[in-house]
Amino acid sequence: MPAQQKKLIFCTAGVLSFACALGTAAAIGTQLWVRGTILCTTGALLVNATGPELHKFIGEIQYGLFSGQRVRQCGLGGRPFQFSFFPDLLKIIPASIHVSVILFCTVLIIFALVAAGFFMFNAFGSPYETLHGPVGLYLWSFVAGSCGCFIMILFSSEVKIHHLSEKIANFKEGTFTFKTHSEQFANSFWTILVCSLVHFMNALLIRFAGFEFPFSKPKDSGTITGAVDLMY
Repeated sequence: MPAQQKKLIFCTAGVLSFACALGTAAAIGTQLWVRGTILCTTGALLVNATGPELHKFIGEIQYGLFSGQRVRQCGLGGRPFQFSFFPDLLKIIPASIHVSVILFCTVLIIFALVAAGFFMFNAFGSPYETLHGPVGLYLWSFVAGSCGCFIMILFSSEVKIHHLSEKIANFKEGTFTFKTHSEQFANSFWTILVCSLVHFMNALLIRFAGFEFPFSKPKDSGTITGAVDLMY
């Protein structure tokens, strides 16, 4: 492949990696990871609410990695409530998983920036070490993409398996009990998915530029070995 095309591919991959780093950093600071509605089961049972009457007992909730907000509806209008994970909710949430998600987000940002830097270095410079060359580009892209996958797996398990929304909804609620009515992942969560796919796509771009995947054996190695054996 001509040098100009390789330079264009490396520049494209570098810009994509840098955009993923910025997108991940922006996603960490938002409250747009999960959106849902919560049902005040205690209030609904007290008045035996059914059908359209249930809407008076369905509130809203949304949260990110550090803070969020909920609107509780128990038949007397909405009551907004702001909360933060640190230190308010540490006793009721799976803190180890939640902290791991934040750490992997940080690692994803770091390696995305590193990958962007090395992509640009290989586009406009001459690789002089292994980690600056194609093998290094594969490494940074793989690590960043894997971190994105770990983030989605850990956060999904925290929300779905550990019922994070219900624990938040029932925080400091002594009389009323809330249950998750609907729940879906929001924009910031899907940003992490896109970033993971971009990093794996960058690995394909490196291969498209003409560089073999790491640890791949040359196709003609068997033929060469066979020819040497015949000589003896």
